[in-house]
Amino acid sequence: MSDKPAIVLVHGFWGGAAHWSKVIVELTRKGHTKLRAVEVPLTSLADDAERTRKMVAQQNGPVLLVGHSYGGAVITAAGDLPNVVGLVYIAAFAPDAGESPGGISQAKPPAAFSNIAPDSDGYLWIQYDKFHESFCQDLSADEALVMAITQKAPLGSTFADVITAPAWKKKPSWYQISSEDRMINPENQKMMSARMNPRKVITLSAGHASLASHPVEVAGLIDEATSSA
Repeated sequence: MSDKPAIVLVHGFWGGAAHWSKVIVELTRKGHTKLRAVEVPLTSLADDAERTRKMVAQQNGPVLLVGHSYGGAVITAAGDLPNVVGLVYIAAFAPDAGESPGGISQAKPPAAFSNIAPDSDGYLWIQYDKFHESFCQDLSADEALVMAITQKAPLGSTFADVITAPAWKKKPSWYQISSEDRMINPENQKMMSARMNPRKVITLSAGHASLASHPVEVAGLIDEATSSA
C-alpha cells in the first residue's frame, strides 16, 4: 500500500474527527496505513480550509481528501493543492463558485432544517431531542445519544461562507449520495454530484451519518478512489 496516497478525512458540522471512527477501522483493514482525520474548528470556511491545508502539507506524497457534510465545502475550498490527487464527497456539500452551504440548503431545505437553532453566542445546534431523527436515524439510540451530546456546533456565520475557486473543477472526484438524508436534501446531493462529472457516484439508503451507518460501503468508495486517483 506504500504507493497509495495518504487519506485525509474531514468532518462536517455537529461532529468531530471521531465521526470517522468506523471508516478508519475499515480502511485500516484494507491495508491503508497513511490515514489522518483532521479536527477543524468550524469557525469559518477560511479557518477550516487553512487547518486542512496544513494537515495536507504534513503528508509526504500524494493525498486523497475526503469530506463529510460541510467537510465537502472544506475540501472544495482547500483541495487545489499540488499533492491532492482526488476528492471524495460523503453526503457532502460541493458548492460552486459563489455558493455557500447555507444558500444551497435554503434553495432546497432538508427535512430536519427546522431542528437547527442558534444559541446566544451564535453557534448552531441540532436540538438534542431531535438529533437522532435528524442526523442519524439509521443508527442505534445509544450511538445517536453520544453523537447528540458530543455534537460540535459550528458558528452560524460559517454556513454562509462562499466558495471562490472550487477544487472539484480541477481534481478527480467521487460522491456518495444518502437517499434518506434529512440534513442535506438528497436532491441537492444529486445536483452537486452530477455537475462535478465525478469518476463514480454511489447511492446508499442512508441518513446523513452514512459514514457511521454504512462504513463498509463508504470505505469501499474511498479505497476505490485511492486506486484510481
